[in-house]
Formats: sequence, structure tokens, C-alpha cells
Amino acid sequence: MASLAEAAPDLADGHRLFSQDCQFLLGVAELAQLPPASLPEVAFAGRSNVGKSSLINALTGRRQLARTSNTPGRTQQINLFDLAGRMILVDLPGYGFAKAPKPEVERWQARMRDYLRGRPTLRLACILIDARHGPKPIDEAMLTMLGEAAVAFRLILTKADLVKPAALEALSDRLQTALLRKSGAYPDLSVTSARTDAGMDELKAMLATFALPAAPPAASSAD
Repeated sequence: MASLAEAAPDLADGHRLFSQDCQFLLGVAELAQLPPASLPEVAFAGRSNVGKSSLINALTGRRQLARTSNTPGRTQQINLFDLAGRMILVDLPGYGFAKAPKPEVERWQARMRDYLRGRPTLRLACILIDARHGPKPIDEAMLTMLGEAAVAFRLILTKADLVKPAALEALSDRLQTALLRKSGAYPDLSVTSARTDAGMDELKAMLATFALPAAPPAASSAD
């Protein structure tokens, strides 16, 4: 897949969508437990403790919608959230270091990769990178896998408030240059902080472009 052209998302569309109700749908341990493919899905993946659950909570304005933990590898299921009946947000298990037995870690990470490669309603994989550390070899392996599977993806830098502006700009520039050579990659990236909400409006707007259109208001009947 060639690199994807950057859309011009509408901030108001993103605000409207993410201000609507978002509910936990279910968590699955096996792909066979996934609901029938229907609504468009946007998945969030990254190394353990990169801030996936915190990002979902910040996007939806719900502090406890997705469970957060300081323990790497806490999310072991594929957790799905229904956003206004227009989109499914998918919180995937972290890859990399996790405080769990190695065979168990390998099982849930294999399920995550199978989901990313084979879910027909997956519209975008958001790959989260901790802005303090930059991409690691395991992130590069994930991006290669997504490119080979023709899955569109976008990089999202998290915890940007913990990095000095000059270092953050240098990392962003380096990654955007690298993305131009990656199959399936959006040429731009998102720089975010779940703590300060930095970058959230723009990210909401971009994600809203993958949602189903809002249903038109019901016509009122004349007396």
C-alpha cells in the first residue's frame, strides 16, 4: 500500500463525535469471541505502559472508561468500546515487556497481531510511541508487519508534556521523514499528552473521518 494522503479533518466533527456516549462493549481473550464485523474500528497498539488506555480516556473525556495501570502488561484482552454507535475503539494488549509468564504474554500478543492482520472492519491502527524514548526495534517490527498486511497506520507520540520542546520537535521531524518510506503509513503523526490534552482536538478530528456518518435528526410530525 502506498503512503496515504493526509486528510483535512474538521475539528468540530471530532468534538461532536467524541462528546457523545462511549460505552465499554466487551473484552475478548480469543478472536472467535469478537462481535460480528459491522462498525468501523480504530485500534490502539503500542509497547506496554505507553499510555493506550490513558489516551482513550482523554479522547472520550472519561477518566475510568479504559483501565489504566502503572504495571506494564496489565491489559491482556482486546477491549472494545462503542462510540455513539458510529465507531469502535479497540484497546489492544501492550507488546514488549510485561509482568506475566512468557507463554501467556506470547499468546495474547499473537492474538493482537492476528486481529491487526485479519479484522475486516479495521480502518486504522494507531501505533503509540512514548515521546520520552522514541521508537524501539519492537515498534519497527510492528510497523513492518502492518505494512506487509496492508493495514493503514498512524503514529501517535504520547506523554509529550514530559519532553523538552526542542527534543520533541527533533523526534517528530525524524519520524515524519521515516514515515514517508513506510508502506501504509500516514505521512503525518500526532503529538499528544493525555495529562494536558495537548493534540487531542486534532486527533479527535482525524479519527472522526473513519466513523459512520451521524444519523439525521428525526423529522417531527405535524399536528
